[in-house]
This record gives sequence, structure tokens and C-alpha cells, in this order.
Amino acid sequence: MSDRILFWHRRDLRLHDNLGLAAACKRSPHVTGVFCLDPALLEGNGVAPARVTYMIGCLAELQDRYGDIGGELLILKGNPETQLPTLAKALNAAAVYWNRDVEPYSRDRDTRVAAALKAEDIEIKTQFWDQLLHAPGDVITGAGSPYTVYGPFWRNWQKQSKAAPAETPTELAGLSATEQAQATKAGVIPLPTAPDLGFVWDNSLPLAPGEEAALERLEDFCSDDRQIGDYDTQRNFPEHTGTSGLSAALKFGAIGIRTVWLATVVAGDRSPSDEVRQGIQTWRQELAWREFYQHVLYFFPELAEGPYRAHWKDFPWVNDSDQFQAWCQGRTGYPLVDAAMRQLNQTGWMHNRCRMVVASFLTKDLIIDWRWGEQYFMETLIDGDLAANNGGWQWSASSGMDPKPLRIFNPYSQAKKFDPDATYIRRWLPELRHLDTTALVTGKIAPEDCAHADYPQPIVDHKRQQALFKDLYKTQKG
Repeated sequence: MSDRILFWHRRDLRLHDNLGLAAACKRSPHVTGVFCLDPALLEGNGVAPARVTYMIGCLAELQDRYGDIGGELLILKGNPETQLPTLAKALNAAAVYWNRDVEPYSRDRDTRVAAALKAEDIEIKTQFWDQLLHAPGDVITGAGSPYTVYGPFWRNWQKQSKAAPAETPTELAGLSATEQAQATKAGVIPLPTAPDLGFVWDNSLPLAPGEEAALERLEDFCSDDRQIGDYDTQRNFPEHTGTSGLSAALKFGAIGIRTVWLATVVAGDRSPSDEVRQGIQTWRQELAWREFYQHVLYFFPELAEGPYRAHWKDFPWVNDSDQFQAWCQGRTGYPLVDAAMRQLNQTGWMHNRCRMVVASFLTKDLIIDWRWGEQYFMETLIDGDLAANNGGWQWSASSGMDPKPLRIFNPYSQAKKFDPDATYIRRWLPELRHLDTTALVTGKIAPEDCAHADYPQPIVDHKRQQALFKDLYKTQKG
């Protein structure tokens, strides 16, 4: 058997700061990257054209980066359980390396792939938790159990030391012409476009695909005190560029989480003002939220299918399909909600403050099952991630792990506080740009103005629905 190693890329589409890849390259220079287009993840509901477009762009850049250092990124399409062993046998590979994942499907798939490789006497190395600063089980309570509340998780998580970025390979030994021919016979294909796979995204992407763009975005965000320094005060205002915009890169691993953490350390050392320190600390808390949701999904995989709280399992949702479509299209008559949904539909991304507002509106005002909204987000978001999306929706619906289970956002007060000049609303609802700011943030738009602008009157009354939801919740909780 040769010393050829395959590295199976999944949510780690980069060369820099990649734990599993670094370990493979330390063992042998004969490392070949592989990515498998898995029909189970590309077919059916919950696949966003923007997300597939971004992923394909990341893969194209990653192929170029492999080529720059003498290696290859091979593309397969089909069931990894059969495709990877076939390729490994064709190349006489000694081992297959990959980084671990928290998602239930990924864990089950990896178990099957590992068994198939072992059946062919091919070694596997899979102990790497590349997408997390701390692996599941490293941040636990004093009783040895996983956290189910964010606050104590954060306090424990932040005190633990963080690893430095992994070493980046600088030179690889590529495949011979004979091996390349064998790889083709084993199912390797040219990298398809997103339209080739049935996904068309005609709009621009909020973040250019690939490792280079992600690193540049991180540098811009952390080197400018007006961005990371103002994060604590500006992150909740959707019209401002107050967030890092790295969520898609983190979802696909176009940037390493240790690299991100190191950037916060450098930023704090460079400008140790109280304002910058507070901005860094708040952003780190958001990174910890990301890890909290991944840890929770790892230990409680049933969350992917339903609520954490028992009394939500048979909650009497109204589930009006017409109202759901109005929500999806940004036609509810609530300007902030509609502006946010239009932003999502047109860009594949939505500001986090707005994600909470529209999720609260769907579940608490329209009384529609949060899983409807969760799926729609996954069908549209460029950064759609099961752990974060599920965690966010269950937080908003009050069905998840949250010490304050009943939380209802008022769309009008949220607009007054976070879009006081209605700049965001006007940007995404051009038909209302001519209206008075007070009317836009309070929702007190005259019926004739709505008719003239072809904008709907509110489809529900917030106060009435809030009272109805509270009654349902009280009854259900018993």
C-alpha cells in the first residue's frame, strides 16, 4: 500500500488552519483532497440556491489553492459510503482523514463511511473537531453533564484556553498521470456549477466565496476599530454594517475558527481601549453562542426534529398557509418584518436582529409552527446551518433551551429602537419610501397610502394575537 492519504473535505473548505488536513500532511506529503457532492444533502427541501452557489465558489477556489501547492482537490458525486472507498481503493490509499461534525445525519453517514473503509482495510483518522474551539464534552457542568443554558456555558467556555491556528500545507505531492486516470475511472468528475446541480442564484452574494475573501473580511472587521470596536453598540441596527458578515464562511469552513479567535486577540492587543475590549467581548459571546448550539445539537440530536420543551410537542398551532405565504413574501403589513423578509429573499442573508423579529412574529403573532420558518430559512439562507438555525428558531419560539421561555417581540417597538429613521425599512420596501418615518416605524399607515403603494394592511393585530398566544401557552403548559 502506498503512503497516499485522502483528506475528505466537508465543512472545512480551506487549506489554512484545518486540523485534519494539517495532521494528514504531517504524516505524508502525498495528500489528496476530496469533496463528495452528496445527493442526501443536495436533494429535497431545505437547500438554498445562494448557499449552493457559495459552496461551489468555495470549492473552485480550494481546487486552485491545492493546485498552487502541487496537489489536487477531487470531486465525487454520489453516496460517500460507496464513492469514497471506491476512490481510496483505486488510488491504493493508506488512509482517509476527515474532521468531525455535530449534525445527526453527518454523524450517521460518517459511521457508515468509516465501516465501509475499514471493510476494505483502509485506515481512518477522524478525531479532529476542526469547526469548534472546544469539542463537545470539553465544556461541561460540574456534574459532568452538557450545558442546556447559554449563560453558564459562556462563563466556562470563555475561561478555557484556545488553540492556535493549525499549520498550513505549503507543498504536496500530486497524483501521477496513471493515478489521475484511475481516479477518473473511480468516479471523479469536473467541478459542476450550481446550475448544473439545479440551483440558480442570479443575485450577488453577501460574501464572495472562498478562503481569501473570508480572510480579507476578517481582517477588515478586526483591524478597524470602528467595526469590531463598535460591535457592541452597532450590531443590533440592521441598516448598519455592524457585524462581521462571516457567517457563511464559518458555516462552510472557508475560514478557521482558531484564526477568527486569534484575530480578536490581536485586535485587543493593538487597541486595548475599553470600547474595543467591549466590542471584542460581545463578538466572542456570539462565537460562543455558535458553539453552544453545536454542543447542544451534538448531545441532544432530537432537537433537529422537534422542540426541547415537552409541552411544545403538541402545541395547537394555527398554521394558516395564506398567512405563512404572506410572511415568506414580505407582505404581512408590518414594515420591519416585511423589510427583513425581502432582504432574505433578495440577498440570501438577514441581519440577526431581524431574524429574531421575524421568527417571533411567525410563532407568536401568526401562531405558526416554528419548524415552517426554520425550513424556509434553510431554503433561502446562504449561511443556513442546522445547529444555529434550529437553535435560533427554538429560542424565538420559546420551545428550546432558554431560561426565559416566553419572549414576544413587538415589531413596532423593535423598529422604533433599531431602525428609528426607517432607513432599513425604506431600503427594502421601496414602495413605502415616500411615507413619513413615524408611520413606517409605528405601522400607522393610512389605508389609502397602503392601497396606493400596493402594500397590505396588517394581516393580524399584534395585541390581540399576543393575548391569544399567551392564553394558548398558559393552557398548554398547564
